[in-house]
Amino acid sequence: MLRTAEPLEYHRSFLKENCRPDGRELSEFRTTTLNIGSISTADGSALVKVGNTTVICGIKAELTNPTVEAPGKGYIVPNVDLPPLCSSRFRPGPPSEQAQAASQFIADVIESSEVIQTEDLCIERGKLCWVLYCDLMCLDYDGNLLDACTIALLAALQNTKLPEVTISTETPEVNLAKRRGLHIHKHPVSASFCVFDDSILIVDPTAEEESLKTAQLTVVTDEEDRLCTVHKPGGTSLSGEKLQECISRATVRQREIQKLIDKVIRSVKTAQ
Repeated sequence: MLRTAEPLEYHRSFLKENCRPDGRELSEFRTTTLNIGSISTADGSALVKVGNTTVICGIKAELTNPTVEAPGKGYIVPNVDLPPLCSSRFRPGPPSEQAQAASQFIADVIESSEVIQTEDLCIERGKLCWVLYCDLMCLDYDGNLLDACTIALLAALQNTKLPEVTISTETPEVNLAKRRGLHIHKHPVSASFCVFDDSILIVDPTAEEESLKTAQLTVVTDEEDRLCTVHKPGGTSLSGEKLQECISRATVRQREIQKLIDKVIRSVKTAQ
């Protein structure tokens, strides 16, 4: 009863004991599982589950002209979709504010982390390059969308294989039988936190925990412990000490996720 009538009190009763309603410790992530290459029509794909939150990422590569400002670079276009099927909080129609914010966050991560050098996507300077459309769709929403999206994107990029392109005549020839993987330059992973009552820090919040927070924070680090992005949409301020705590937890998470992705990629290679 308390859970529906007084959700905040209900959560506080657990936080006093340093645990959470789902039995996790405050700094514990939910079980994270990963599947790659599940969309056969995409050039790369990954399906990620963080607890119940499920995100699938499909990457489609298309040939296009480089922009005038960056003639020697290709580009990456991410898009996060939160369809009504993933939660009753989302309505049909144009992308919600949360979906737009998530797309912008992923675009920032791609740029700040340099996960891929966009020069690698250029085929002929000023004439031809790849554009990677990264479509991220949430199939089940139970909080911490950004972490699930970051993992799905990174795993899908590592699964992407681009066909060989030769330019001998006016029209480029695409050899679909010959494909090569992308060079992943950095491995950014995000860790999201919620603050309760302005002071209690929890990691990997569920949708219910997110609805009761006083602040939210996402920290993105790479394998060299470099801080790529800190995303804090409003809420109460955090002390430097708390921020440092988040950053160190994020670097541990980065290693865990990179291990998971490597393991899944290895097992797929062995199966082929």
